[in-house]
Amino acid sequence: MTRSRGLCALALLGAAACTQPQRLPEDDLQGKPWEAQKVLMPPYPKEGNLLPFYVGPPRPFAFFIDSASVSVAQDGIVRYTLVARSPSGAENVSYEGIRCQTYETRTYAFGRADGTWARAGNQQWTSYSRYQIDQHLVLADDFFCTARGTKAAEEVVQALARGRPR
Repeated sequence: MTRSRGLCALALLGAAACTQPQRLPEDDLQGKPWEAQKVLMPPYPKEGNLLPFYVGPPRPFAFFIDSASVSVAQDGIVRYTLVARSPSGAENVSYEGIRCQTYETRTYAFGRADGTWARAGNQQWTSYSRYQIDQHLVLADDFFCTARGTKAAEEVVQALARGRPR
């Protein structure tokens, strides 16, 4: 009797495992201590590498991507440094990722005035709306993502340099 209960329990566990939702591949920075993640951070952006892109009116900021920071990993996540500049010259610098499969974005770190990175407090993936124009939607729709996945890093940089998607 105990043996048959054990077999039933195993069968139920097996069935439950088959119905578990599939998880997306984990980001390669997920779960690593900040010291290990620092090695993966790009160099701080240089003015000569900044490529502007248009988000739409009215925007109080001009937006730029550091061409030297654009990468596409095997997991399909596009990572890049974003610079948002106000008309007065104040800048927000962030190292971010976009997952094209799920229309999600994540901020890994924020730039400091001394040219170093500070870890973002909340590094969770968050969805962004396809109905509200913002920099993430423009980057995903116009430069990073395709109907089948993600563009190559070189293709992204070329499109940003032209100022329009291809």
